[in-house]
Amino acid sequence: MAFYSRTGTTKRVAEKLAQLLTSDVEEIFDTTNRMGFFNWLRSGRDAGTKRLTVIRKTEKDPSFYDVVVVGSPVWNSSMSSPVRTYLSQSKGLFKGVAFFLTSNGSSANDEVFAEMAEVSGKTPVATLALRKKTVMSEQYDSDLDKFVKDIMKT
Repeated sequence: MAFYSRTGTTKRVAEKLAQLLTSDVEEIFDTTNRMGFFNWLRSGRDAGTKRLTVIRKTEKDPSFYDVVVVGSPVWNSSMSSPVRTYLSQSKGLFKGVAFFLTSNGSSANDEVFAEMAEVSGKTPVATLALRKKTVMSEQYDSDLDKFVKDIMKT
């Protein structure tokens, strides 16, 4: 599993999924400061214009895994720039992928999943979109269970 989280919401989901899947976890670290109001605005602009960023070198080789679960927050109706960079750098290494998103209420999830598939070069075996409100209220176990079952079918 690989994920990026600016505020901790996506990380919370990734940690639960890692337990359910008993999987390795790779947190994607952006070298750009994304905290604070003006950096939040810049993050939205970067995502909306499909800009790549500089991320720390990852430790785990995606080609080692049958399915890599990739998680991203939704920024400006797009995947986060750090996840776009990770998928771009890892394209050609994935055997299979599954994607999950966290958002404040984006209705563009299908478009974001399609964008992630295009950048990664792979059609996902499963997708999951969660609202931040749902994650914070811990009301998403059944969604996680279905997502995990879909992944395990492969």
